[in-house]
Amino acid sequence: MLQSWFAGSGHRDASNPYVLYAASNLGSFAALFAYPVVVEPLLALNMQASIWSFGFAVLALLVAAVAFVLGRGNGAVKATPSPETSVISAADRLQWIALAAIPSGLVIAVTGYLTTDVAAAPFLWVIPLALYLFTFVVVFRDRPWISHATVVRLVPFAVAPLAISLVGAKMFWFTTIVLHLVVFALLALLCHGELYARRPHPQRLTEFFLCTSLGGVLGGAFAGLLAPQIFSGNYEYPILIALALLALPGMFAGGARQALMKASPWLAVAIALATVWYVTQLQLPASFELPFRALLVLLAAGMIFLRQRPVSFAGLAIAGLMLTTFWRPGMAPIETARSFFGIHTVVDLADGRARLLFHGNTMHGAERLRNDDGTPVEGAPQPQSYYYLGSPLAEGVAAIRSARSGFGRVAVVGLGTGTLACLRRGAENWTFFEIDPEVIRIASNPTLFTFLSRCAPKASLVLGDARLTLQASLDRYDLIVLDAFSSDSIPVHLLTREAIAGYVSKLAPHGVILVHISNRHLDLAPIMANIAQSQGLIALFKEGHPVGDVMTTLRTASRVVMLARTPDDVGKAARHWAATSPDPASALWTDDYSNLLGPMLRAKLGS
Repeated sequence: MLQSWFAGSGHRDASNPYVLYAASNLGSFAALFAYPVVVEPLLALNMQASIWSFGFAVLALLVAAVAFVLGRGNGAVKATPSPETSVISAADRLQWIALAAIPSGLVIAVTGYLTTDVAAAPFLWVIPLALYLFTFVVVFRDRPWISHATVVRLVPFAVAPLAISLVGAKMFWFTTIVLHLVVFALLALLCHGELYARRPHPQRLTEFFLCTSLGGVLGGAFAGLLAPQIFSGNYEYPILIALALLALPGMFAGGARQALMKASPWLAVAIALATVWYVTQLQLPASFELPFRALLVLLAAGMIFLRQRPVSFAGLAIAGLMLTTFWRPGMAPIETARSFFGIHTVVDLADGRARLLFHGNTMHGAERLRNDDGTPVEGAPQPQSYYYLGSPLAEGVAAIRSARSGFGRVAVVGLGTGTLACLRRGAENWTFFEIDPEVIRIASNPTLFTFLSRCAPKASLVLGDARLTLQASLDRYDLIVLDAFSSDSIPVHLLTREAIAGYVSKLAPHGVILVHISNRHLDLAPIMANIAQSQGLIALFKEGHPVGDVMTTLRTASRVVMLARTPDDVGKAARHWAATSPDPASALWTDDYSNLLGPMLRAKLGS
């Protein structure tokens, strides 16, 4: 609306009001980085809301002032329509919608992929969104910072390596992140450059932005709402990459029918690959890894060789994307399930020794299926991953049980594979609180994992946000275990002063809280110590570092904090665990304030 007003203002630059869209996105870009670095660490939520409300009121007054000035005709000149450019066809509108929808969906898809499948790092989600906004700044101007021809030349050299490595080992996670971000930025520049080239005369500006806004909504709805309902994996990501390649110049040079004829061999290959995967669920053994990678390298070489033939290039890229999405030699997927909270994958190791549950790239549980001699494991399964006997969690449970001579009731927030159930003893009553129905389904299925069925078949499973469902419980618990991390992040709202106070209110006399704070990017021990002090509790800390490779030992490093009213409540753990002192430099997390930047810097810099 403001751009339309500007087009009729008589300003010397009014002939191209679209540059204001670049300025708008530049402001969004700056605000996006300012929030986690400046706003969140310094201001509580109530203050943020007050400042935002004040700013919105100022904006409304400024818009009203502009309307008043233009309404009086002060310097206003009506935009003169151009008969040649003001005629808009349905095809034009559809192109605007499509070119806006693809990057909008891609930013959600690449963010989901990177933050769950590659590295669940705090603030990583900021970078794709910032790049998305910045592409508008780059191309929505008379002289773009990067020419469209340069973008078109670069796209094949970035897409080719990504197409053959979409799914695979994440050892070089930093390189993987950079590659995906570069491809996303180039594809967004490609689509937005084509969108800017198809902009109408300013007389039709509002219609143009209505269509692009609709495209943005449709792309976001597809990736964020529809895809989780219809796909078991993050398949919308390769689909959107393939759709973005359709924006390459020359793709439809001879018309849609000719393009379809040229693409028909590649479409046949794609349909054949999808059919083989869907019908046979064929898995590739580890011995096939070398020839599989050789095939992918040949595909990448073919893409580069055919980069000036957009239909053939896109066809090879789609073939590579499908191969690396459907097949991963050496690891056999048993089941993939997707919910609002992410993608859960149950896989067997290639040698059949163990079955693992992954949420993104984070292992949330493991069950040994065969002994070292190859014989099947019999009897109740032994706890693995974070919960192996001797781990801080297992040691903490044993110490608290010993101090109380047993548990009456135990509450566990977070289910995973149900491994903690095998730390249950005797007639103890254990209740698991889990927010994700897919996790409950997987852990309860004895054909996938047997921890619950063999160790606690009568355990109660409560679906919902544990902060609400635990508070609604009428029971009092001798032990509450907080083990609710999603991928590699821990829900902040479960670790605030008010949340811990709610858990304490559900403890029996002399009850204890164990908090699993393992995280590759955040040091949460000082945060928990500050909250413990605010509630009059003591905080004890222990870290476990098992020896050996996790895929061999199935044992994972862990960090655990124990919260209790008195040292006597934790038994011998009071002597063997380290007392954690409050950190004056770390602000107290509350429902009104939290700061991820501080714990992240402390974890990375050690200060």
